[in-house]
Amino acid sequence: MTELVPVEIATISIPLASAALGLIIGYQAYRGFRRHDNPSMRYLSLGLILLTAVSYSLAAFGTLLIRWRLLPFSAETPLLLVARITQFAGLALITYSLYRRP
Repeated sequence: MTELVPVEIATISIPLASAALGLIIGYQAYRGFRRHDNPSMRYLSLGLILLTAVSYSLAAFGTLLIRWRLLPFSAETPLLLVARITQFAGLALITYSLYRRP
């Protein structure tokens, strides 16, 4: 393993911090669902977690795994695709939560 330079540390730590904030926001939306028993809040919380926590975690850990040569560099594009699909699914759930009728 080689030493990480400051730009690489930022490339890894910013997505992890974003994932943590996304989990906090998603958890608060989930608490709203539990408190008010509103199914739209469930979709909102799932969407927020997918959009932020899951996709940013994929980016951060994927970067680390490729950097440490635990995954080949050719895995970067499939990881990016999975992260984008996760973001799209999160946005779709958020949109569904906004337009869902009880």
